[in-house]
Amino acid sequence: MHVDMRVAEMKMKCAVRSAQKGFTVIELMIVVAIIGILAAVAMPAYQDYTVRARVTEGLAQASAVKIIVAENIANAGGEIQKSGNCLGFADITGIGHVARVSCADGSGAITVTMADTARGVILTLTPELASSGTEPNAVTGGTAWVCATSTDFKYVPSECRNTAGTPGAQEQSG
Repeated sequence: MHVDMRVAEMKMKCAVRSAQKGFTVIELMIVVAIIGILAAVAMPAYQDYTVRARVTEGLAQASAVKIIVAENIANAGGEIQKSGNCLGFADITGIGHVARVSCADGSGAITVTMADTARGVILTLTPELASSGTEPNAVTGGTAWVCATSTDFKYVPSECRNTAGTPGAQEQSG
């Protein structure tokens, strides 16, 4: 009888020890659920980020065209001409995620059309004469660029997002 109690006591100790080893199924299910929730939140944010990065590639390609247009405007006495604003530029097509970069000779407006990998975003960069100099630190004689798009702003880099009710963000060049 004494031996049976001792055997039963040892079995109980072994059962308690084995119950404390490792994770239970419920704990593992909770960990998997938390990882799933984090992935569900992170994936859309990452996809928006990759599209925005691809659109930024288009703005980088347009920067060379902005220099050409700004130089042509400066050579014309600082006035946007009816023609000749895009002199020395040929359209760029099919580089990376950019389908096309074109320049409207009459207005100097640069249109960046992205490929389908960047959701076909279209950006328009329009030159304007820089400030008259009445504001503090204003640049005079340069070209200000107004960026406009009809695309959802989550796909557009910050320099082309609408700010304070203006048609697009402005950046100075020249």
